[in-house]
Formats: sequence, C-alpha cells, structure tokens
Amino acid sequence: MPEIGADRRTWLLSGPTSSYALRLTDAGELLHLHWGPRIALADAEALAALPPTPYRPFESPLDGREEYPVEGGPRFTRPALSVRTEERRGTEWTFEGHEADDGELRLRFRDAGLRITLHYRMRGDVVERRVTLANDGPAPVELLRADSATFTLPERERFRLSQLHGRWAAESRLVRSGLGYGEQIIGSRRGHTGHQQLPWVALDTDATEEHGEVYGCALAWSGSWRIAVARLPDARVQITGGAGHDDSGLLRLAAGEHWTTPVFAGLWSDGGFGGASRAWHAYQREHVVPDADRDRPVLYNSWEATGFDISEEQQGTLARRAAAVGVELFVVDDGWFGARTGEHAGLGDWRPSPDRFPSGLKPLADYVHALGMRFGIWVEPEMVNPDSDLYRAHPDWVQHRPGRRRTEFRNQLVLNLARQDVQEHLWEQLDGLLSSAPIDYVKWDFNRCFTDPGWPGDPYPQRIWVDHVRALYALVDRLRAAHPQVAFESCSGGGGRIDLGVLGRTDQVWTSDNTDPLDRLAIQHGFSQIHPARVMAAWVTDSPNTQLNGRVSALRFRFVSAMAGVLGVGGDLMRWTEEELTEARAWVELYKEIRPVVQRGDLYRLRPPEGGLSAVQYVLGDETVVLAWLQAQHHGEPAPALRLRGLDPAATYLRRGGDVPRADGAGSGEEDEVHRGAVLSHHGLRTGLRGDLDATVIRLRRV
Repeated sequence: MPEIGADRRTWLLSGPTSSYALRLTDAGELLHLHWGPRIALADAEALAALPPTPYRPFESPLDGREEYPVEGGPRFTRPALSVRTEERRGTEWTFEGHEADDGELRLRFRDAGLRITLHYRMRGDVVERRVTLANDGPAPVELLRADSATFTLPERERFRLSQLHGRWAAESRLVRSGLGYGEQIIGSRRGHTGHQQLPWVALDTDATEEHGEVYGCALAWSGSWRIAVARLPDARVQITGGAGHDDSGLLRLAAGEHWTTPVFAGLWSDGGFGGASRAWHAYQREHVVPDADRDRPVLYNSWEATGFDISEEQQGTLARRAAAVGVELFVVDDGWFGARTGEHAGLGDWRPSPDRFPSGLKPLADYVHALGMRFGIWVEPEMVNPDSDLYRAHPDWVQHRPGRRRTEFRNQLVLNLARQDVQEHLWEQLDGLLSSAPIDYVKWDFNRCFTDPGWPGDPYPQRIWVDHVRALYALVDRLRAAHPQVAFESCSGGGGRIDLGVLGRTDQVWTSDNTDPLDRLAIQHGFSQIHPARVMAAWVTDSPNTQLNGRVSALRFRFVSAMAGVLGVGGDLMRWTEEELTEARAWVELYKEIRPVVQRGDLYRLRPPEGGLSAVQYVLGDETVVLAWLQAQHHGEPAPALRLRGLDPAATYLRRGGDVPRADGAGSGEEDEVHRGAVLSHHGLRTGLRGDLDATVIRLRRV
C-alpha cells in the first residue's frame, strides 16, 4: 500500500528494490521527489523539506520538477495535459484530496468543471501511472493532449538512450546513443503501434548487461502514440508519454463524459539491462498477459505451404503431417472465407467459402481435434476489400475524407471501428464464427496503416484515432468473455502491433514476418529487452528462405532459433523429406521438455547476436536451458564456451545430455557432466558448436 506522510501531502510507493515519491507543496504544486533505490517514508519527508530551487532568470522553478506538467502558468517544458474550452485554454488546477486503497494511490484535482485524477500503482518494481479526466461542467472540454505520465529522472552528468527501431521484417532493432540537450521524440502516426518504433525507452549512464542503474518506460497503447525524452538545461531528464501523435486534438468530453489514459509504466533497476528486462518480463507474466502461467502450444500455420490456394482436403493432409511431428495447434491462415482467392477480394466477409469448405469449418476442426491438436484460424476484422459483400453494402463504413481518393494498400481499406454499427457488425460476425465450430485460437491481423482517418458527419472526427483502439479493446474483451476457450494472437504484418495494451488482451504476438533464423536473432534480442519469451511467436520455415533473402540454413539452426520463444512451424511439410520430418519431431519433443523453462524462466542474454557466437539462458527453479548459435567460425579460433549466469555458485549442476543428434550421429555435447555453479559462472561451459550457422541446446539441473 502507498505510504502517506504525517502532513498528508507526501506520498511514497515502494516495491521490492525501488521507491517512488512525490510531494504537494503548500502552494499546491505537485512535485516529484524520488525514483530509484528503495527508501523509507522518513527519507521522502526529508527530501520534501529541502529548500526550493533558487530563482534563475528566464527559467521556471517548476520545470523538470513537476510530477505532471500542465499547460499554462510559469511552465516552459512540454505539457502532459493541454485542454481548451470555448472560453479558455490551459489548466489552473487545485488539489481536492487523495485516496489510497487496493494498492492504488489517487490524487484528485479540479479546474472549473474538469476533474483530473492521477493514478499510481506499484506492481513489483514497476510503477503504473495513468490519468482520468472527467467533465462535470455543462460545456464541452477538448483534450488537445492528455499524456499518461511524465517521469522525472535524477540529475546525472550524462545519460544514454536505448530504443527499439525498425521496419517491416526488421523490427525491434536495439540502438543506444548519447542523450543530448533538447527533446528526442519517438512514436507512431499510423493508427497502430507500428513496425518503426516500440513504445519503450530506457536510460542509463554506464550500465552493462548485468550491472548498473537502468530507468525504463513503456506505454500500454495499440494506436498512434508519442514518447518524448527531454534533457533540460539543468541536465534533468523527463520522459512524457501517451496516446496520440500530436497536439491537434485527442477527444472532446461532453458533459458527464470521462477518459482514462492508457498506462505509462516505469521501472528502475540496478541490475543492468538484463535485470531490467527480467523485471519487465515478470511484471507482464504476472500482471499483463492473460493466463501467462499456461505454456503456449507448439503451432503449425499453413500459410507458407499453401498461400491462398487452400481446401478442406488439403488442410487435412497438412494437419496429419503436423500431428505426426508433434504439433499441438493447427492454424488455417488467410483464404478460408468469402471470395478470398488473393489479396483483391473477400476481406470483411467472415463466412467460410462454400467452394473450399462446403460444410463450414466444423468438419476440419473436428478432424484436427481427432488428431490430438487444437484448431485455429486467421482473421483481419478491421479491414475490408472494396471487392467484398461488406463494402458493397456499407461503403460509408470505411475511414475516408470527402472529396479525396481512398488510399488502398494491399487492396484494403480500414473500417471505421469507432462507429457503433461497425462494432456491432463485427461482434455478430466473429461471435457467430467462433460459435459455428470448435475454434481454439484466432490470429488477429492488421496489415494496413491509417491513411484516410476521416469520419464524415461526425462532430469531432479526430476521435477516430482513440476510439478505434478503444473499440478494438472492447471487441476483443467481449469475445474473450464469450469464448474463454479461445486464445488470441496479435499480428500486424509481423511486429506492427506489439505493446503492453494489446498484450493485456492476447496470449502471444507475431514478432516479425521475417522467419529467417539468423535475422531473427537480432529481432528477438531487441524484443527481449522489454517483452518475455512467453509471448514471442517464432516459426521454423523452409530453406532456402524464399520469402526474403534466399539464405540456406540447417533445420537444426532454424529450430534452435525458433525455440527461443513460442515455437511454431510454418514450412511446407508436404515437401519435407522423411529425414527432416523425423528430425523435426525430435526437436518438437525436446522443446516440449524445455518449454516451461523457456516460457516462464528468467532470461539472461549471455552474448548478443553481433559476433560469431550468441546465446541466451533461461533459469526456472533448479532447471537451466541455454540456446546458443554460432554464426561463423574461423580456423584456429578456440572452441566456443559460455559463462552462465543466475546460478548458485555453491551448487552442483548436472548437464542433462546433448540435444538432438547431428546428421552424422554425433551428439552436441558430453552427457552427464557435473559442474559447480561457480565454475559455470567464471570459467564457462563448452558449447560443442563448430562451423557456420550451427546451434545447440544445453540443459542443466541443480542436484
């Protein structure tokens, strides 16, 4: 529970290793006190008693010190809140009171008819912050900008900024750079989270993978967003984040309406980048991801085997092959519905094709279940083809601006999900679909950015940016409640919609359309900075990789790369040889054995995917699993070895045999080796890797 000072104006939230403190001054200014190592309430009160910042010409004593900067008054930093009415713009708020119950601290303010409530909750060492804005007055209030939070960092001589950038098929690339004075802004103007940036930043001074202070912030929002990192003239740093990409207008609150921003979460760790990642992972498994204690099944997706050319009989044949290699979930991808024989038609008509599935999906689903697997389908509900029954009946249901051409990407238009009639139509279609057959899994795709976000006839069309996402969340929540047996995967042309908001409603995410096992190592390395392996879907596909780069890689390398997250298979099993199918089954069996450790264990990044050898380690209880990849080896180099982490230095560890044998019959390592934890941590463990594009799985148990 939050702690409250004797004067009822100092508040302290604490986790296992960190604390967060703030203070309301006698003048009614809400100031930030502390974010960092755990402190006592007396320490927070001592910080509150320090003398105020001395006046300096052309500077505001509030800048860089306010907990939630608003527009108006003696402030020059970026405001987190900017509002206007017909009569005035800006905020002059007064404090009304606070509540602290059920683990949450709420600070209440008022500006005329606008009520402003700041919410704080500590989950582990993660501080969740959000804001509720309610209009109690008779006139509308326009929210030009309503960020979820501003986080203030302590004064340091210098900071380094980490972020995840990318593009389609090259998402989640980690980059670190020095933070200069002024602002650095990342975000998305695309209507979804985007491939170009993930809504996460981290700042440090001199942290390594396992040592040093790291401050991180992540936004739980699946639409357009913005995070601004500002280094102020006095070297203080503030991080402000929230929904929306600019200040042109977010929502208009009529009398009696309210808006609660998405969570903007902050984390302090003194365990380096790895310690911060493990804290983020634990937070998501415990507080964000649904049913995170249930391990995700091994999946087969038919897309790369069949494309749009599918039929019930053909899918049944693939299902038999998938079941034979140990797959647990069989997914029919695009092409099962309407007139969908290519990208040009059918989106929006969520009924099984009478030519391809004359009796609907139930016979195939029943057949897949009889083979011992679950059954899943692909959908893209927020999109429509102009060549579809839905568009012909309701052309006004798409986002568009009068007098302008309707932009098409992939022959698609975006449905205006903010409309109530569109929401109800999609609910009826999807609820009916999930009720028509024993469907266990839905891959929910989003393959197109907003380009024409107009809403003719609506008095405040700008709200489409926010209300589309709110409607998406409500629809998925409603479907999950009505069909609790169905798991959902978030996909957006790969990693275009990955954030804490969508992860609160889905069981896993499609990390990237790039399934090349070597490219995936860098993508997965970046992804792991913030998100856990439990949600990271990864497929084994065919070699050569004809989808992107033509690279040839062994089945061994492809499997070990994909086993770093939620294992899936996406290759054309009809073309795999008997030897490949036999090897694949062995890899799937091994993954099922190590799956609890990979999906629920603590992750240690032993070596990044930049040099010849890269590796990750997972620790859960007495079990340890290491996945290692050798990209290339030159003659004369020593045999690669790895120093492991997270082990008890006084304990003894038994190496539990090798992984799947190589084609020449050799194992990948010695069996039943006994090691001391200190030896593994200081001197390392032989990997048994050799040559180019080699990979291995190492398993240890504390004895």
